[in-house]
Amino acid sequence: MTILIAVVAAIVVLVALIFISGAIVYIPNDRVGIVERLWGAPSLTRGLIALNGEVGYQPQVLRGGLHYFFPFQYRVHKVDLVTIPQGEMGYIFARDGRELVDGQALGEIVNASIEDAAAFLKAGGQKGPQRMIVREGTHAINVAQFAIITAARVHGLLLSEEEKGTIDQMGRVLGERKGFTPVVIGGNASRVVQADKAEEDASDVLGVVTIHDGPVLAPDEIVAPRVGEDPINKLTFHNNFQNIDAFFRAGGRRGRQHQVLVEGTYYLNRLFATVEFIRKTVVPVGSVGVVVSYFGKAGADRSGDGYSHGELVDNGCRGVWKEPLLPGKYAFNTYAGKIQLVPTTNFILKWSKEVTNAHKYDENLSEVALITKDAFEPLMPLSVVVHIDYRKAPLVVQRFGDIKRLVDQTLDPMVSAYFKNTGQTKTLIELLQERSTIQEKASIDMKGRFEAYNLELQEVLIGTPHGNTGDASGQRIDTILNQLRDRQVAKEQMETYDQQQQAAVKERTLREAQARTQIQTELTQSEISVKIKTNEGDAAIAAATKEAQVININADAERKRQIAVGEGKAAATESVGKAEASAIRAKAEALTGEGARMQLINDLGKQFADALREGKIAIVPKIALGASDGNALSMLAQLANAFMAEKLELINEGEGGTAMTGPVA
Repeated sequence: MTILIAVVAAIVVLVALIFISGAIVYIPNDRVGIVERLWGAPSLTRGLIALNGEVGYQPQVLRGGLHYFFPFQYRVHKVDLVTIPQGEMGYIFARDGRELVDGQALGEIVNASIEDAAAFLKAGGQKGPQRMIVREGTHAINVAQFAIITAARVHGLLLSEEEKGTIDQMGRVLGERKGFTPVVIGGNASRVVQADKAEEDASDVLGVVTIHDGPVLAPDEIVAPRVGEDPINKLTFHNNFQNIDAFFRAGGRRGRQHQVLVEGTYYLNRLFATVEFIRKTVVPVGSVGVVVSYFGKAGADRSGDGYSHGELVDNGCRGVWKEPLLPGKYAFNTYAGKIQLVPTTNFILKWSKEVTNAHKYDENLSEVALITKDAFEPLMPLSVVVHIDYRKAPLVVQRFGDIKRLVDQTLDPMVSAYFKNTGQTKTLIELLQERSTIQEKASIDMKGRFEAYNLELQEVLIGTPHGNTGDASGQRIDTILNQLRDRQVAKEQMETYDQQQQAAVKERTLREAQARTQIQTELTQSEISVKIKTNEGDAAIAAATKEAQVININADAERKRQIAVGEGKAAATESVGKAEASAIRAKAEALTGEGARMQLINDLGKQFADALREGKIAIVPKIALGASDGNALSMLAQLANAFMAEKLELINEGEGGTAMTGPVA
């Protein structure tokens, strides 16, 4: 039993010695081992990594499993695999390699993987921060040679506190530059920070790149030229600064770059390049953009012989470009130049303190102070409509710099002087009454002056002159204006009264016409009634005449009948008649004079009445006759008298007496 315990103890001691000696090492599969040789020959004469088996850190890493070493000669440092999450980047700090040269900030990229430290060093890799970055994935890296800085942690063996401070500072700089994530333009990740606004969404921005490594710019350059933009040339195409070595092979320079980044995702080493987000330049409709370039080669003057206010150059050269940018959106690097917007639509300049247009060109303008011919000092508000030909916009910018400077330094003095001169030739009343004439003349006179500045004057509009509020001169002007207004009111009242008088006359005439119209209606109706009555009278006369004729015919027939009857009776009773004749003669003799006449009339009337009754002859006409129908009645009376006279004559003849004369009563 004692022997067994001794054997077990010996085995335990042996195993412990084996593990303590480092002869057998187990590496888990999620870790790697960094081998450090503790003693032996030869020793390192330079650097940190023992490429030839010297004492020190060995370049190869141990992967998962059991590994065997000579006891007590090696130490194995077990470290985690380097894992870079999706959408992030890791930065490399090399502890060993060639020294960086003057002006170089980052180690060159060599044709070797960082997972093979020996190959990296043999290929000429340099120490310090590297241009190469580590992309997404899990990597077995010798962290004794390379310290890998990620957003979450630093992978590396701590060699000294000083080195730890250096790597930590490097991590802080990368954190400030948001260097652990790619540059994203066109999404919420890109923002524009402004002085007047905390943050503004920059979904429509561009990136201005500043390079922190490589040859410096020439003394007269402020922006590095574009290089390596041809994708066909694989050797120099740097793919938007993502291939650093290709950028330098193409001749890239340190500093702010003329080339910009537009929408997309870019894996940029932020130790090599930083990105500033700025807005794209928008040239709105109704404007053009005149480019003033701070970058480019010197160009030939394209302004022409007659222009002596500066040079215009071809697009792409340094200076004012002769061709403006038309309306649109441009990825323009505002560090390499500026775009001066020039309106091509008509814009109005108002000489008035109270009114300022949205373009702000006239914010410094005020009413023109005049001195009139009669020593008044009114203020005259003006409005001037101006147009700029888009082809002449570069000339305007070259000459004045911008439109506001043009207005303040040229147009304001010119326009003010013109109207001051005009005001001296006019009285205050003439200024008010001849405003239209002055306005038309000003438009004609000033058109040529505007053309001299490459501007087109469309129209000049003059407001009403007025005085300063509270000023004695202004009060006098107000008094004159009030008098003019009162005078005009009086004239208007007089004209109103005249118009009212004319209106009253017109109204009276209208009412007379209306009354005449009403009376005319009645007159027309009465005339129609008279015509109707006349027609009715004529019809009645005609009817009466016809009826009288009928009566005469009937009376004549009746008379003849009665004569025939009388003759028959006379023949039949001749004998009786003779006897009676003697008796009548006796009576006649007895009835002589007036009595005999009355008796005769009575007998004749009776006989006439009997004849009418038997013949059913109407004595009164059925048609009523008016006063104008007296002729018809007179005719009827004559017919009756004639008839009576004829009867009397017949009777007298029958009796052998003398006929009675005169009308029948």
